[in-house]
Amino acid sequence: MADQSGADRYGSAKAGGPAGSASRRVAGQRRPPTGIAPDDGVPRWLRTSAGITWRLLVLLAGIALVFFATSQVQLLFVAVFIAFVFTAVLRPVVDLYTRVMPRGLATALGLLTGFLVLAGMVFYVGYSVANQWQALSRQFGDGIDQIVDFLENGPLPFSISNDQIAEWIDNGRQWVQEHAGDLAGQVAASAGSVVEVFTALALAVFCAIFFLARGREMWTWFVNQLPSSVRDSWKTAGGAGWYTFSGYTRGTVIIAVTDGLLAFILLSIIGVPLAAPLAVLVLIGAFIPLIGAPAAMVIAMIVALAANGPIQAAVVGIGIALIGQFEGHVLQPLVMGKQVSLHPVVVALAVTGGTLTAGILGAVIAVPLVSVVWAIWSRFHQPDPPMEPEEADEEVRPVEEDGEGAEA
Repeated sequence: MADQSGADRYGSAKAGGPAGSASRRVAGQRRPPTGIAPDDGVPRWLRTSAGITWRLLVLLAGIALVFFATSQVQLLFVAVFIAFVFTAVLRPVVDLYTRVMPRGLATALGLLTGFLVLAGMVFYVGYSVANQWQALSRQFGDGIDQIVDFLENGPLPFSISNDQIAEWIDNGRQWVQEHAGDLAGQVAASAGSVVEVFTALALAVFCAIFFLARGREMWTWFVNQLPSSVRDSWKTAGGAGWYTFSGYTRGTVIIAVTDGLLAFILLSIIGVPLAAPLAVLVLIGAFIPLIGAPAAMVIAMIVALAANGPIQAAVVGIGIALIGQFEGHVLQPLVMGKQVSLHPVVVALAVTGGTLTAGILGAVIAVPLVSVVWAIWSRFHQPDPPMEPEEADEEVRPVEEDGEGAEA
């Protein structure tokens, strides 16, 4: 019995007694209490900043990888983007045709309708230019003479003579002759770009046909390839992104057509030649945020200046500027609604970044892409209750010696 009790005491000590606990204590392996970071001399703010920094670096590396991969297949990316634009614009028309005919036939008829509208605009512009060419050339000649006379004898603090203008023209002609080889190379490169443009358009039309005819089935197939645990998230993100993208695209088309019609009416009333082509230029400029409308206005003013003089040019500039104000304060909120709610500063930064990255194409696609990303983020993000303006503008009170805040 003594041996048994001694064995029991030895076993209990080995299992959970002080001797057993001491035997398991090894120097350097004692865990700190739960919720308390080890004291390694690193301040908490530095530890937090380092964690945020490396996560941001990983995020930036991922974004850079996406941009690099996109640049390697830029033609494919552009074609798919244009296909989405065609789909967003023509889908209401195809849905309308589907009420009275099969989906495939409605898709073909919708694409034909879009092509006829675009071809009709181009034909009307060409017909207007050809019909006004003789009168236009005469007006341009008279307008150029008036501008030269104003520069030579006008009230400006400096004067430009005909001899100086002729010298500039001769210098320009000589420069063209000296750089004829370089210009020919650039023309050849542009010819290759034209081939790429037609290739992208053909691929975009091909993809748009399937997006319009079988878009829902294609999206359902894609979602079914994902794990069931993430399908709801992808459905939510896809719905929010497509709602924003289609709303932005259709709204931009409606606003561009409205701007073109208003510009055509304005230029026709003033009597500016080539009113139809200039209106189409204003229409195209509406697709390029912040840049397109001012560029179209400057070109229209130059034409009015050469044809009708400085007063008409000023009237054209003021009129197109008023159209821009009407677009920004009336058409944008009315047509876009809450589908695209980006601050003008965000739009400016997005357009600038897109332009620096991919030129005019980047300026066109930057805003819809940023809008889609923001719509998806807003759908999943649950913000905390917002502060009141008084709380956000509250001044920081200085700390007195006793540690209590002084009155501001």
